[in-house]
Amino acid sequence: MPQYAKSLDVYQGFNFKKDKQTPVGYITKLVVGDVELVADQATIKDPEQPGSDFGSKVVGVLSHYLWETGTTDAMYLSAQISTSNKQALQAKLLTDWTNMEVTFNYVVYEYDPKEKKYFKSNHLDAELKGILEKNGNDLNLSVADDASREVQSPENFTLQIGIKPQTLEQVVHMATGLNKNLSKQWGITAE
Repeated sequence: MPQYAKSLDVYQGFNFKKDKQTPVGYITKLVVGDVELVADQATIKDPEQPGSDFGSKVVGVLSHYLWETGTTDAMYLSAQISTSNKQALQAKLLTDWTNMEVTFNYVVYEYDPKEKKYFKSNHLDAELKGILEKNGNDLNLSVADDASREVQSPENFTLQIGIKPQTLEQVVHMATGLNKNLSKQWGITAE
C-alpha cells in the first residue's frame, strides 16, 4: 500500500518566505488524554495567501508526517512545540495514563511548480479522533529535553507522537497538486 510521508521545512514554517517553495505543515489542535496543548506558536503566514496570516496561532510546526494510508494504520507526527506545552506533556508522562484518547487537527502545504502556488496536500475538515499508539508497554509519545537548534526563537522542542484511529470512520483529504484532490478513510466503525 502507498504511504504518505513528508519531510517538512521547520524554518519555512516559522519564517515563511514567498520566494521559497518547500513543504510546510502545522498542528492546529492537539489534545492527548486530558492534556490540551495550547495554540501558542507565533501567528503563521498562510502559504496559500502569503500576504496574510494563517488566522490564528498553531500548536506546533510539523517537521515530519507519515501515514501508510491504510484505514487502521497509525499516523506519526513530529513537530516543534513551545516550552509550556513541552512542560505540560512531560509532567503528564511522569504520571499514569488512563485516558489514551487523542484529538487532533493538522494541515500540510506543498508547492505546485506547474501552477506556481501552494496547495493543501493533506488536511482535515474536522478534527480526528485517535488513540495513543503503544510500542510494547511504552507510549509512542516523546518530547525532547533540549531545545531545537533549527529555529532558536521562539524556543521550541521536538514532539513525536504515534496515533492509531478510534473505531469510527473519519476522512483525510489529500492532494498531489493544485486541484488534484482525493479523500481517504481513517478508522473503521465497529459492528
